[in-house]
Amino acid sequence: MNKKALYAVLIALFLPLVCYFIVKNYSEKAVAMPRHYVLDSVNVSKRNGKMVTDSVWHRVPDFTLINQQGDTVSLKDLRNKIIIADFFFTHCPTICPGMTMNMRKLQQALSNGQRVGDRTNKDVQFISFSIDPERDSVPQLKSWADRFQIDPDQWWLLTGDKKTIYDLAINHMKVGVEDGMGVDTSFFHSDRFILIDSNRYVRGYYRGLDSASLNQLAQDLVMLTMEKDKSKKSFFAGKLQIMAVAFLLAIAGVGLFLFVFKKNKPTDADSRLEKE
Repeated sequence: MNKKALYAVLIALFLPLVCYFIVKNYSEKAVAMPRHYVLDSVNVSKRNGKMVTDSVWHRVPDFTLINQQGDTVSLKDLRNKIIIADFFFTHCPTICPGMTMNMRKLQQALSNGQRVGDRTNKDVQFISFSIDPERDSVPQLKSWADRFQIDPDQWWLLTGDKKTIYDLAINHMKVGVEDGMGVDTSFFHSDRFILIDSNRYVRGYYRGLDSASLNQLAQDLVMLTMEKDKSKKSFFAGKLQIMAVAFLLAIAGVGLFLFVFKKNKPTDADSRLEKE
């Protein structure tokens, strides 16, 4: 085998390997996903002689409340969906209308992305929890929904047990709320939109009246829709190294075959000798 042929075989052998490690390194340095919030605990264990820490993130628990259609709904109804949540009340004299309008714009932007067929985004659910459930009855929520043209299939306005709502806000989503005891100006609630992933982990807080913060929410939402479920392994999981080695061996076999074939191929001199 001449030098050119040898170089060609070497390139054929090592180029796929180099490409594999480049792709592997790039995938490991992919764009960072939205970080987790609300830490429950940190577990420390020993693996392969090294101390390893595992963060246990807090999951938003299930709830049962009533939406603006009068339907009893639960977090279980939103399996595998990403949630954007906030807290409001319909007698709010300050920030609630603006927050609701901005959430509606975000919801419309997601729906407009569905260019064909059903325009409803199936991956995201909006939820607005009323912190004044005693006055925010189903008809009151329905009136608010009609005012802002809210799609009940994609966006729930929820009322129901006050203790459940306040527990969700304070202890699980970690945002401030305060009961105004019927006095509109005495109610307090956060202006944050809360991003919750399909595993019920809080993944972000965004100011509901700030355009820059809402743009960040839109970007983080796109990243979460692309995030792989770690509980589901890909067909290629753990097989890429084996496939790379097999591919290299196949190329090496082809190179060896060409080398042997060329070595055993009769030369012109050999052909003339056979004729004589």
